[in-house]
Order: sequence, then structure tokens, then C-alpha cells
Amino acid sequence: MRLEVDAILFDIDGTLVDSTAAVERAWRKWSAARGIDALEVLRVCHGRRSEDTVAEYLPSDQRAAAVAELERLEMAELGDVTALPATRDLLSRLPSERWAAVTSGSQLLMRARLAAAGLPVPDILVAAEDVVLGKPDPQGYLNAARQLGFDPRRCLVVEDAPAGLEAGRAAGAHVLGVATSHPAHDLSAAHVVVPDLAACIVEVTAEGLVMSTAR
Repeated sequence: MRLEVDAILFDIDGTLVDSTAAVERAWRKWSAARGIDALEVLRVCHGRRSEDTVAEYLPSDQRAAAVAELERLEMAELGDVTALPATRDLLSRLPSERWAAVTSGSQLLMRARLAAAGLPVPDILVAAEDVVLGKPDPQGYLNAARQLGFDPRRCLVVEDAPAGLEAGRAAGAHVLGVATSHPAHDLSAAHVVVPDLAACIVEVTAEGLVMSTAR
């Protein structure tokens, strides 16, 4: 792959930071307290807003408190959140006006995870509370592209989860899948799939960015 784009839009969990174990511990505790099958929850929660997952299991009058409780559990699980391979170096090469993050987590939690992993917080971070519809709806990626001032069709979305890949495709962006939390065969919505971002090289040019896969 060699792709010239105006900007790169990154997911965070599973794409920039390795938080899978932390996410799963929090959901297991949350599920156990309610007698819900944690394995069933874990099959559907990755890459989606917490409120969208919670809505599948609880009545409407219980959801807000349940989402708040889950965030408290997740904020207590930052100890083993780390940067995924090559993310720190790649982000350090990008001009701040050429990248953004679009996440299904909250602003508070995602900023905390980026800090725990030693990664920069982008100037533009579109989080769960910033959209009406979460992934796989494209709203988050469309918002990020608009705030950067670029056509989403000239952006590259980098994602690890099927819901996020679908959101990127629906936004009209080029989509790169990283097989860091899901097997490559689950990432069929991506235009290209790589093991992680260590397989990619980014160049900054006068016109924008060039992302290519390493040989």
C-alpha cells in the first residue's frame, strides 16, 4: 500500500494503545455484578460506545448509572495500558493539524489512557459524548475530518475493530485495519490489513501525508 492523504484519523483502544485486558476486566466486573454473561458482552462491546452496549442489556432507566459505573471501573484499570508498537514514533512524525482521534470511549477515559501509554493527546479528539450515533455510524469520523478541514475521502482511518472499520468505510475514507485485537479475517471491511503500525511508514510532504506499508 502507498496512499497519499490529507490526514490520518486514528481509533485509540486497540489501535494506538493496548487496553484490551483493561477493557475486558472492567466489563467482566460490570457483568458479574448484574448476572450478565460476560463472554456475550465481550463479543459485542469492542469498538462501540459503552452506552450502546449497555442499552442491549438494561432498561432505559438504569443505563446512565450503569455507564457511569463502567467508566469508574475502567478508570481504575490504567496500570497495564501501554502504547502499541510504533505508535509513539509514528505520532511524533505527524503535524498536529494532520491527525485526529475518533473513539468510542469518553474524553476523560481516552485522555487518561493516552497519558498512561505516554502518547500525545491530539488537538482534535472526537469521543463518545461528542456524537449522537456511535460506530459503526460514520458521524465521528465525519466530524473529525470536518474539524481538521479536510474531505473525509482524502483521509485515512486506522482501526482495529469491525465497527470502526465499517464507520470509516461509511465516511468514505480509506481504511487501514490493524490486527492487534481481532484476527485479520474479522477485518474484511478494511482496504488493507497489517499486523500493527510497525508495518507502516508515514512521510510528511508539502501536500500532505504518504502512508505506505513496509517491505
